[in-house]
Amino acid sequence: MVALTQLTQVIPNPGRLTVQTVEIAPQTTAIRCLDWDRERFDIEFGLRNGTTYNSFLIQGEKVALVDTSHRKFEQLYLEILVGLIDPTKIDYLIISHTEPDHSGLVKNILELAPSITIVAAKVAIQFLENMVHQPFKSIQVKSGELLDLGDGHKLEFISAPNLHWPDTILTYDYKTSTLYTCDVFGMHYCDDHTYDENISLIEEDFKYYYDCLMGPNARSVLAALKRIDKLEIVTVATGHGPLLQNYISQWLGWYQNWSLEQAKTETLVALFYVEDYGYSEHLVRTIAHGCAKTGASVELVALNSAEPQEVRELVAQASGLVIGMPNQSSAIAQAALSTILAAVHKKQAIGLLESGGGEDEPVYPLRNKFQELGLIEAFTPILVKEIPTQGTEQLCDEAGTDMGQWLNRDRTIKQIKSIDSELEKALGRISTGLYIITAKKGEIQSAMLASWVTQASLEPLGVAIAVSKERAIESLMHVGDRFVLNVLEEGKYQGLMKHFLKRFAPGADRFAGVKTYPANNESPVLAEALAYMECEITSRMDCGDHWVIYSTVQTGRVAKLNALTAAHHRKIGNHY
Repeated sequence: MVALTQLTQVIPNPGRLTVQTVEIAPQTTAIRCLDWDRERFDIEFGLRNGTTYNSFLIQGEKVALVDTSHRKFEQLYLEILVGLIDPTKIDYLIISHTEPDHSGLVKNILELAPSITIVAAKVAIQFLENMVHQPFKSIQVKSGELLDLGDGHKLEFISAPNLHWPDTILTYDYKTSTLYTCDVFGMHYCDDHTYDENISLIEEDFKYYYDCLMGPNARSVLAALKRIDKLEIVTVATGHGPLLQNYISQWLGWYQNWSLEQAKTETLVALFYVEDYGYSEHLVRTIAHGCAKTGASVELVALNSAEPQEVRELVAQASGLVIGMPNQSSAIAQAALSTILAAVHKKQAIGLLESGGGEDEPVYPLRNKFQELGLIEAFTPILVKEIPTQGTEQLCDEAGTDMGQWLNRDRTIKQIKSIDSELEKALGRISTGLYIITAKKGEIQSAMLASWVTQASLEPLGVAIAVSKERAIESLMHVGDRFVLNVLEEGKYQGLMKHFLKRFAPGADRFAGVKTYPANNESPVLAEALAYMECEITSRMDCGDHWVIYSTVQTGRVAKLNALTAAHHRKIGNHY
């Protein structure tokens, strides 16, 4: 194939940016945005070879654009697109998932083509509504549904949730045998070659990408591979890096083998919801998010569309089960529920929640059945009597975290014991202070006892805090969030430390019985604190089982000038 266009854009800081357009199949053009000098991708990646953002234009009797690009390519990408086609003639914008590096220019496309119809998974449509803040026409698609563009371009959509976002879909064009996969099978590798011509040159980047993004969702990878197994694939049109054409069986085979190996060691939680019923899917996904924070693998299944064999196999493999109550009038969902009851085994963890659809299966009789079968309740049934609030979402997220921590308890103990005894004694000699982190966002608030805290910069004034990925407060500690760092006083910290070290039930008020007053950023200040600082998070670094969170300090106050910060001395370094 022949490169049609190559332009270069010079803008401050981001380095060299170019765009390449290539005809990859009949009536099909790839628009590859080449980011040559990017050194880091989100938090996960340190990049050696830059990256690309790939978008595709399919021109049948109707026209579809598959994904857009990163916002840094706004000028270049839109100039190229307008040169290829009048945007008002694009009928559909297919969103593989809503991560900003692929959907960063959706709002621009809507401005150029206000009549365009966005095609995406249900979750993606919801995400986009919050991203673009304007009405747009849309079609929600499920796995197996078709969109006919004419001239033989019949597109089939394949659901691929958790690869690596919950809203991911793949798209297959039957005319060209092209599978559009966005992040799946991609890699962060930037060069002029459109295809995978030299496998030895790029296989290390392919494996690194898999390990960072796809490996943590190995079971979801296997599920996606199963869904595409019968397709005749000539080209894998990835969202990052070269398109795959020369070694497709090898690339897909590696994904299969790596995922099978990874799945053997994972703790699996199977989560069942009812599609398009009440708040079932939203709340179950929130519980799944909490489980995933603990390192557990999650698999979500719609009770009203799953095959009985799929349900049986998943329940047999899972260590934990979460079920959103189905509606009593759905024969398919009720049959799936019976299949689950027949397939469970003793010592599995179980969590139940109402869906809030008005005709829910009663939760407590079902709870009794599972207990009689020997299952262990991971959290008290979650009742949904009204529209879910932020508090409901926090309750679900924390319930998922509780389940994941309980399921991983043996692995956690094993990891602690595996540390070399001399090394752990040496680590234990690192002394720290004692602090309480408090945060509030909307109606949600949380707190945690912290000791891994240090000043990190003078200009600007900044602090760094290590926060375990399993902590409930982690969801309130993202870039742009604000919190208060409360400093505990030597000799007077025992009461607060004992209170915040308690194991709180999901959704429980962590400040009950503790005297507080609101800071300027609305986070609670502890009245008994020696000092406090109001902070805003500017970056996070992935450090294995913790995030190291860097924040600038906005303001602060000391209550007792002559008092000392509570000191924390350990003897071993395998716990706090």
